[in-house]
Parts: sequence; C-alpha cells; structure tokens
Amino acid sequence: MGGKLTSATVCSANPHKLAEFRDLFPGFDLELLGAADYPEENGATYRENALIKAHHGRRIGPSGRLMLADDSGIEVAALGGAPGVVTARWAEGRHVEKLLTALDGREDRAARYVCELVAVRPDASEVFGRGVLEGRVALAAAGSEGFGFDPLFVPDGEERTVAELGDAWKAEHSHRARAARALLASLGAG
Repeated sequence: MGGKLTSATVCSANPHKLAEFRDLFPGFDLELLGAADYPEENGATYRENALIKAHHGRRIGPSGRLMLADDSGIEVAALGGAPGVVTARWAEGRHVEKLLTALDGREDRAARYVCELVAVRPDASEVFGRGVLEGRVALAAAGSEGFGFDPLFVPDGEERTVAELGDAWKAEHSHRARAARALLASLGAG
C-alpha cells in the first residue's frame, strides 16, 4: 500500500484505551470503533485475540483507516505463566485482590506484562508489534495512577510499582508502549 496511513480506528469500546493510544501514537488521527458489541476473544494467544478485534473492525469500520487492536495480560511465574491470555476474565475486575490471594505465601513473585498490538490495513494486510515488561509482584498495592495490576507490578530496575511511577513513566516504558514502538517501526517499513 502506498503512502503512510495515519488515520486509525481503535477497536475497543473503552475510552481509556483511546486516551492511552493517543499517547502511544502521536500524530495519528484516532477514533474509537462505534461497535455495539465485539466477538468473543477466544484466541489461544494475545495476537489471535488482537486479530479477532482488528478484523471485526475491518469488517464494520471505516474502509480507509488502519484498524488497531491489542490484547495484553500478566504472566506470573509462580502461577505457571497464568493468567496470561485470559487475564481480563481471570481478574473479573478485581485485579489486585485476585493476584494477591493467588500469590499468598509464595516467595517467587516474578512476573511480566505482555502486549500484542495489531494493525490491519485497508487492504487487510496485518502488521504486528509485541512488547514485554519484566518485573515482579509486590506484597501490597501502592500508587494511584494506572489501572489493573499497576498498583502491584514493580518493573525490573525499579523499586516502585507502575501505579507509583505514574502515567508519564508508563507511556514511555510499559509493555504497551514497547509494542507500539515495534508496531510503528513495522508500519514505517511497510
């Protein structure tokens, strides 16, 4: 496809996601997909789930825009890599308490955030970006910025949680920020 496409639709119903993507994709004209519902995210991998959302957007969204979608989760060593691809369903909106309960009494607190970002072009070709942030799960929640597991997740090389480090730190260093940089590099090469 000729020319650099900078108009994109974020395949999510979450306005918070749109705000985060605006930080990750400066210079892009971004909008949320106006979908009443989304297909079930039943893929075996983050990439498969992101593709489900992006191709749904490609089918029902504006034809001349990139369709952006992501899927992400946390993988905890002491839980055998769980919850992983089913993180959102596993957490049931109680991210902090569910993870603290699951790790109660466990010494191994190693974990990583993983994000897979997908862009589906108007010609249906696919571009990918993956980001990983290694770290550990704190013994107690701390901090007020971010969401999900951020009050518990301490990135490698840091002593504070992502929620304590703040949204500006997250916009630069998170798994999603790393995935966005990889995706942008791939889009630039495409």
